[in-house]
Amino acid sequence: MTDNVDVLIIGGAIMGSSLAWWLTRDPGFGGRVVVIERDPSYAYAATSLSHSSIRQQFGQAINVRISQFGAAFLRDIRDWMGPEAPPIPIRSDGYLYLADTPAFADALRQAQALQAGLGAATRLLGPDQAAAEWPYLCFDGIALASHNPVDEGAFDGIALFDLFRRQARAQGAHYVTGEVAGLTRDRDRITAATLTDGTSYAPGIVVNCAGTRGAQVAAMAGLSLPVEPRARFSYVFDAAEPLPGPLPLTIDPAGVHVRPEGGGFLAGYVPRPDLPRDPEDFTIDHAVWEDAVWPILATRIPAFERIRLRRTWVGHYDYNRLDRNAVLGPHPEVANFLFCNGFSGHGLQQSPAIGRGLAEWIVDGGWRTLDLSGLGYERVALNRPLIERAVI
Repeated sequence: MTDNVDVLIIGGAIMGSSLAWWLTRDPGFGGRVVVIERDPSYAYAATSLSHSSIRQQFGQAINVRISQFGAAFLRDIRDWMGPEAPPIPIRSDGYLYLADTPAFADALRQAQALQAGLGAATRLLGPDQAAAEWPYLCFDGIALASHNPVDEGAFDGIALFDLFRRQARAQGAHYVTGEVAGLTRDRDRITAATLTDGTSYAPGIVVNCAGTRGAQVAAMAGLSLPVEPRARFSYVFDAAEPLPGPLPLTIDPAGVHVRPEGGGFLAGYVPRPDLPRDPEDFTIDHAVWEDAVWPILATRIPAFERIRLRRTWVGHYDYNRLDRNAVLGPHPEVANFLFCNGFSGHGLQQSPAIGRGLAEWIVDGGWRTLDLSGLGYERVALNRPLIERAVI
């Protein structure tokens, strides 16, 4: 027996749950929403393993606007989600980008001009200015720094995800534990989705929110999507010497970033080489900490010469190898198959705006409050990347 459903969302983590919440609260939508999630523990979801940060320091205007809405949403969360919603403040230490080459410094200047034109508080600092503000950091070899102290920093992403999911269910979204085994396509439409247990759904619309498995889901519909899992290593550590002042989320040109976390610090590292992984592969090379990460940290922040590693883990980006930007909205030839993929590490902070935008597209047939058309699939089909360089 096939179950009819108006919107079938494949993937119930932050993007799927944001979309389910926005849809079920929209007075113009009266349909049935089903969310298929393969692992309801979300133990290895990018949502759960994220560093839960937000920023406006992007190189594309659409990403700046998306995260500006995310910051406003968090600030006004009780207006959106009701008085019972817990506050989810942003710890606005800001991001501190460090450029070590003239080309990188020029890129920061161009990005700052874009961000400032959109209302972001990004400022540029020479190495002497930066050293005066953060004297406990070493700026040797740095040509330019970029910092935004407003609405940039860490927030409780798991609390946001839990709110989206709980309220979506309370508003009528139905969550099903299962894995999609196949999609049936009849020319320009997906007519059925079948789970591994044999359950079948006849969807009005299918939305691919499958994260690192997004390309696999697209392939079931005979579609190509340039998204793949990329590993990111995370390290929580304590420092023997407390820093004498605040530490922004500092991005070293050598590929390590670090910020405060609880009473200690959280660092992230891009493994070299940065290659695609199996979505089930969460192994970490423990030698990387001693050989690469700790030396970079101690060089940039001398107080980190004496630190104690407490915890490590591996998370995955759903990395868009075309341009490191999201792919959103319908496929031009399969009108009822919508993409919500390829966030390349930015999904958690972008989830409020993306869920709203896709819900509006489903209800109204187009982008309404924020034009997300530049992130559409057409650029993938035409191989015309919209490159986002600010990816860590």
